[in-house]
Amino acid sequence: MLRVRGLGELEAEVMDQMWSAARPMTVREVLTEVNATKDLAYTTVMTVMNNLHKKEWLRREMVARAWVYSPVATLEQYSARLMESALSASSDSGATLVHFVQAMHPDEIEALQAALRQAKAKQSRAGEADGARRGAETTADGAPGLRSRSRKDPS
Repeated sequence: MLRVRGLGELEAEVMDQMWSAARPMTVREVLTEVNATKDLAYTTVMTVMNNLHKKEWLRREMVARAWVYSPVATLEQYSARLMESALSASSDSGATLVHFVQAMHPDEIEALQAALRQAKAKQSRAGEADGARRGAETTADGAPGLRSRSRKDPS
């Protein structure tokens, strides 16, 4: 699994600008936005954006004679990667999830429940399609059954 680390302060500032713009931006455009609250040099922002490109958080394309950058992932995808990274770092992911859910706002819990229902339905549909392709499996006594899969077992 890819380990995701949090963004540094300037990286977060640049990514916030990229995510809020919702369009590709040049270093100069990001600098203008960032300098509304800070006083950074062009080369500082250029270095941060180049580093984010190397870390595969930004993609870039040469347009005219300037690099134009755009985010590889949405803010929500980045946040999900951070949560996944934190969960995988825990020695007891179940306990970590319990603590996380207990700290959630009721609206977030409702959204989580809806996402779980959606994921369960998707897995069920995938399982039905997989079962139809492979044919029914049987248990040790010859009765039809399904093989259980854990999250960590890719077989």
